[in-house]
Amino acid sequence: MSLSNYSPRKRILITGGAGFLGSHLTEKLLNDGHEVICADSLFTGTKDNIAAFKDNPYYEFIRHDITSPLQVEVDEIYNLACPASPIHYQHNPIHTVKTSVMGAINMLELAKHLQCKILHASTSEVYGDPTIHPQTEDYWGNVNPIGVRSCYDEGKRCAETLFFDFHRQENIDIRIVRIFNTYGPRMHPQDGRVVSNFIMQALRGDPITIYGDGSQSRSFCYVDDLINGFVRFMDLEPGATGPINLGNPNEFTIKELAETVIKLTNSKSALINNPLPKDDPQQRQPEISYTKKLISWEPQIQLEEGLKKTISYFEQFI
Repeated sequence: MSLSNYSPRKRILITGGAGFLGSHLTEKLLNDGHEVICADSLFTGTKDNIAAFKDNPYYEFIRHDITSPLQVEVDEIYNLACPASPIHYQHNPIHTVKTSVMGAINMLELAKHLQCKILHASTSEVYGDPTIHPQTEDYWGNVNPIGVRSCYDEGKRCAETLFFDFHRQENIDIRIVRIFNTYGPRMHPQDGRVVSNFIMQALRGDPITIYGDGSQSRSFCYVDDLINGFVRFMDLEPGATGPINLGNPNEFTIKELAETVIKLTNSKSALINNPLPKDDPQQRQPEISYTKKLISWEPQIQLEEGLKKTISYFEQFI
């Protein structure tokens, strides 16, 4: 019988718990009165992200790579482990695939053993370079299976397959969220993602590098909004598998983002254009009507407010 049947305090495993999203989820769950076990290989996560929790008696850190099985006793699992920026996931693409696929198998086997619910952090990259806009959850995607980004895109797609097969075959209570561009404090300053790149370049007064002509679009969700979506989805009764889109539906061009960052940092950085990376999506915007209906969720923090908080965090690295 689950410990949660005896007490409102749940014991929760977060894989990738020392990363950007994992550390914010840890903070939220601890503040909500739960116990948290963080499992992280520290490939992209850092101990700095979780330093504030080390003396909390309800927090435990395990250095572990989920490509190997893990045995713990928990009531819920959030599977967040996987490098998420192109620089990091392309550094060792084979290991990226292993993390997505073998990691999913290992965590699903653990959920099967414990008979507990498990949430998987998928990605909007499963839609590839989309041919429909905005992207709805029933869209199957337009993904290059042999490109330089495929280790991440196809790894996450295969993980979704595994989650649904375990759900159908083993009756595992699964939740799948497709995360759109998310930003905020504790992003890695050298992770190569557009928000962190632009902020660091603007704070240093360096030229801001735009790949392509800057007309490609993205939708940017502040991290606190995303984490609230995670927890709301996980707290639903069994049967709500998803996948659901989690992201801010307000759409901006990359050039608009750069100009906003320059304004908020009072930077004199110039804009420069470099060639667009291969298979880089031209459009990215979540359709969240299903998410709104299912979990009564929509983002509360809009771009300028979130960027101000994020810029304040990144100032320590200059």
